[in-house]
Amino acid sequence: MDIKNLVTFIHVAELRSFTKAGDKLGYSQSTVSFQIRQLENELGVPLFERINRTVTLTEHGIRLLRSAYKINELLESFQEETKAETKVHGRVRLAIADSLSSEVIRRIFPELHRKYPDITLECISAGTQEMFRLLNQNEADIVYTLDNHIYDTNYVIQQESRIGVHFVCAAGNALAAGDAIALTELVKQPFLLTEKGMSYRRMLDEKLAAHSLEIQPVFVSGNAGLIASLVEQNAGLALLPDYITKPYIEKGALCYLNVPEMEIEIWTQLLHHREKWVSEPMRIVIDHLRRCML
Repeated sequence: MDIKNLVTFIHVAELRSFTKAGDKLGYSQSTVSFQIRQLENELGVPLFERINRTVTLTEHGIRLLRSAYKINELLESFQEETKAETKVHGRVRLAIADSLSSEVIRRIFPELHRKYPDITLECISAGTQEMFRLLNQNEADIVYTLDNHIYDTNYVIQQESRIGVHFVCAAGNALAAGDAIALTELVKQPFLLTEKGMSYRRMLDEKLAAHSLEIQPVFVSGNAGLIASLVEQNAGLALLPDYITKPYIEKGALCYLNVPEMEIEIWTQLLHHREKWVSEPMRIVIDHLRRCML
């Protein structure tokens, strides 16, 4: 049953006129007549008697009016409750690379929480393979990757960006002179790296393996910011994305190393599953992430 037809029925019954009901509802008389006819056909009984331009309820109409008032009251109550829910609320699960999480969340969360305090953002740090497992099992709503460029028709790419990545050392390190460094010499240096198998660390290991080389790091952590601060203290070298090292480079604390044999390309990508229903809280989080995309 179309609720609009029921509302029209109530107005006709109260005003005893198709024309007056149409004027109040903003409908033409023909529209009101059509809606009442639809209602009568659906119920299989006449609701009004129309004699000499007078409109009166039939017995069936009187019974329906009682029920219509109750239905309309419930509908209006629900609409009022809905209007009162001015705050968007819900939980959004974001699977994100560990080396991205602190930087990204620092950028988006304060504004997100200020505008939408009833949205809960649940961050899940994971490697790329695990992220997509979570996405495919509907255990994550959005993924924010830092890895090779990924394209798969099963996923919707909301935004993506290529990220620079460089070997870095402290400004006081002997390698900071800017001369080209051979891989065979590079791997002899003490290295501070992210976890094995994680995005650019995995790419580094794969490229070194192609030259039959390997780095045995002196320090391993998923916290890229911590690694950068240790490199600043000349604790060793590191391979880090530019968004982490840029402040250190700008203040002259770190230097990029010239390693011609090693070029690594990484991307940040914001994705969700094509079959995922994008709720209002999820859309809001995606919009915030897109505006602050690295």
